Parts: sequence; structure tokens; C-alpha cells
Amino acid sequence: MHIHSFGPIVDENSKVLILGSIPGVKSLEKNQYYGHPRNQFWKIIYTMFDEKVEEDYERKVRFLLTHKIALWDVVKSCYREGSLDSNIKRPEINDFGMLFSKYPNIKFIFFNGSKAEEIFKRKVDKELIRGKQLFRLPSTSPARAISFNEKLKYWMKIKEYLKE
Repeated sequence: MHIHSFGPIVDENSKVLILGSIPGVKSLEKNQYYGHPRNQFWKIIYTMFDEKVEEDYERKVRFLLTHKIALWDVVKSCYREGSLDSNIKRPEINDFGMLFSKYPNIKFIFFNGSKAEEIFKRKVDKELIRGKQLFRLPSTSPARAISFNEKLKYWMKIKEYLKE
């Protein structure tokens, strides 16, 4: 099945960019980033700032932007059956040249899992990421079987870089 990602969640204050691969089936159905109820993305983000997760998606989006966090996917469109990253075929990537020129304050890029990082490093022009720091984090997907607290420990690095 041919699927498409969402537009970026970003504004001129964003310093950190979190990149996933492409939304899963549940997220696409809900038209929301990390819409699967068992994905730990929102719980991790809110826990990093000692806040309770809000149910309203628009509030979640504002929460990210308030904390200078942008969110997007590496893959703009691809062919994929189901939700597994391993099933991604013929990925077309998003326009990072446009994103980084329009939002020059983005200095730190965090990958939500290894597939996002792998595709990004293979397909994005190295010149576009000059001066930016890249980090891979454990996936928030329920398929990534390490404990919530273990994931959170890695994800807390984002908060450190927001202070810079």
C-alpha cells in the first residue's frame, strides 16, 4: 500500500528535531503523529518535563512547540504493508533542505529508532546537516521491547540539548 507522512510540526523557535520513519497504520487512521495507544512517544515527552499527558492532540502539538521541539518523519511516502519499518519499500524522503533553511535554529536531530536514522543518513545530503548534531534514541514503538524507564533515560538527553 502506498502511504504518505504528515507535514512537520515546527516553528521558528524549534532547536531540536525528532524524526521518526513514517507513521504506522493507527497513526495514519487518526491523522496524528504517534497515534497508536501503546506507542510511548507522548508519555516519554511529557514525562521528560514532569507533566501529565494530555489527550487532546492539538495540545500535544503545542506542548512540543512550547518546549522548542519539532517533529517530522524522514520518509515522505513509501510502499508498506502493516506498520513495521522493516516493510518500508521505495522510500521518498522529505525536503530537509527546505526545512533547515526555513528553520535555522534546529541544531540537534534525534532519531526515534534505527530505521529513521538509517534512511536519513543514506538519503540526505551531508551538506544539509553540517553543524548539526545527530543522535539515535531507542524507538518508542511497542515493538521495541525495553522498559519505559530505560527508554526515558536515553530520551532525557533531549532536555540537556534544549538548554544549550
